[in-house]
Amino acid sequence: MRKTSAWTVLFLLCTAWSASAQVTDTIRVNGSGSAMSMLKPLAEAYQHSNRHVEIVAGKPLGSSGALKALLAGAIDIAVSSKPLSAEDSAKGARLFPYGKTPLALVAEKEVPATDLNSAQLEDIFAGRMTRWGQGPALRLVLRPEGDVDTQLLRGFSPAMNQAVSLAQARPGMLVAVTDPEATALISRTQGGFGVAGLASVLEDGFPLKVLTLNGISPTTAALAGGTYPLVKDIHIVIAGGTTPAAMAFITFIYSKQGRALAQKAGVWVTASATPAR
Repeated sequence: MRKTSAWTVLFLLCTAWSASAQVTDTIRVNGSGSAMSMLKPLAEAYQHSNRHVEIVAGKPLGSSGALKALLAGAIDIAVSSKPLSAEDSAKGARLFPYGKTPLALVAEKEVPATDLNSAQLEDIFAGRMTRWGQGPALRLVLRPEGDVDTQLLRGFSPAMNQAVSLAQARPGMLVAVTDPEATALISRTQGGFGVAGLASVLEDGFPLKVLTLNGISPTTAALAGGTYPLVKDIHIVIAGGTTPAAMAFITFIYSKQGRALAQKAGVWVTASATPAR
């Protein structure tokens, strides 16, 4: 009995060593919440077909944080919703456009509304609309002032720009730093409302209601048709010394299979070719 147990332990140890020994390439990826949500199914599919590869993706750092990590050599690939600054480019960062995802209006599941018009959206941020009709109190979840989502909302209209300033100045507001944090916070807040990239809404799995804006749903088809106005870019960013393993994964991201997975994850892929190294 003891001998059998010893062989069992030895077998398990050998199996674990063998499995770990098969991983010869590690690819470290980070970026914006929406882009990281899109990347989940792509990473799973790539690792399934490439057993020697491990794709390591921690908690989203956001576009700015991921670019800093990339330039510091802490990650191999950044997925960003921001353009590069002149300083980033001077330090060796190279950006390749990939696609776009709608910035969706999302609410807690029990909110009675299904659509907001432009005036209502402005009223929510300005603090003039504080309840969902005869339903619960409206709890707005903001993004940080420097966040891409906040800037997109500011660019929606001059009135919206003013409304966002009022919201940012109000004390006691709920704030979420990334898309996954926003979808999680909105889903568990009665009457909660905010914005998040559609890729995060679809992939993160929190119970949410996606609202239409002026009757238009935030879909990739609406982006392609130019009818939905709130759009987040998704870029692939690398720096000097990108490993062959990382470049192979990027090639997969731009491949027919990768594009199909991204489309299913809520991204309209606009890039036409794999970027040259």
